[in-house]
Amino acid sequence: MTTKKYKYTKTIRFWLLVGLLMLIGQVVIGGITRLTGSGLSITRWDIITGVIPPLNAEQWLYEFNLYKQTPQFHKINSTFTLQEFKFIYFWEFFHRLWVRALGFIFLIPFIIFVLKKQIDSYLIKRLGLVVLLTIITASAGWIMVKSGLVDRPWVNAYKLTIHFILALLVITAMVRTVADVYLFESENKESSSKIVTIVIAVTFVQMIFAGLMSGMKAGLYYPSWPDMNGEFIPSVLKDAEHWTWGNMINYDAYLFAPAFVQFTHRMLAYLLLGLTVYMFISLKSKIEINKRKWLNFSMLLVVLQIVLGILTVLNVAGKIPLFLGTSHQLVGLLFFMSLLFLNYSLRNKQA
Repeated sequence: MTTKKYKYTKTIRFWLLVGLLMLIGQVVIGGITRLTGSGLSITRWDIITGVIPPLNAEQWLYEFNLYKQTPQFHKINSTFTLQEFKFIYFWEFFHRLWVRALGFIFLIPFIIFVLKKQIDSYLIKRLGLVVLLTIITASAGWIMVKSGLVDRPWVNAYKLTIHFILALLVITAMVRTVADVYLFESENKESSSKIVTIVIAVTFVQMIFAGLMSGMKAGLYYPSWPDMNGEFIPSVLKDAEHWTWGNMINYDAYLFAPAFVQFTHRMLAYLLLGLTVYMFISLKSKIEINKRKWLNFSMLLVVLQIVLGILTVLNVAGKIPLFLGTSHQLVGLLFFMSLLFLNYSLRNKQA
């Protein structure tokens, strides 16, 4: 149930929607940064001076020389030219700049709205949670980057997944805030359903495996569908001796972890499709017409998501295709958000 009937202005509502869109953009840019291998191109975290990119040849060479000291350069990109370095530098810089812009767009209006008493204590607390989670996510992002600057030429898959899930929690908190401000709720006391909660829970678990898929680059190992290199269950998963924690930790040295993650990711996708179809059929005639859009979005997006996932795997050619991989991540995020909005729309209306 919503807890407040405070009358928020159109400006505040628009501001919150802009914030939500920027959070979505941040996750998408983060995905592009990962797929282009750009995340380790900037080796320092300068909160103030980091806003300004290299402006001349001398500054570019300085940044390039810092990158040359990283394991990623020595083990993967040792043939990189300055121009190639500028490409990966751009995406990591853009990723960090977007976070700063997001903070700026939130902070200044927030202070103005508080001083003008246009937002109540409830919204202040909700936005405070969003800000806190954003700071934690950014901190986890730097810890993740640091994991790829020593020994390994890439970031740790588990730390990347934590960073991604924290970003997902930020968006979840923001979706809840938007739903409350826009008073998403239902007139029908019988409209709420446990099936929506179940689908959200399974989707959240799927998002965890999506993060692991990205972090381990697990999609590269089995670029086929509906089989996995000719097998429904990869043979490495059929041998009990391979089921060790060491194999999960050393995912870059042995096939078990990528096989396990990709197989589970596929099975969860099929499960989610089935659950979403069941949810759609069971709720479409029970909920109010103006709430059905979220149900329709969920059904459309889960089908599109699976199609994009299949196309991404089938078009792997030594690396994940950028457009398909990014689209797959974006649609997955939108699917999760549509479920959240559906869930909040089915809350009983407060008397």
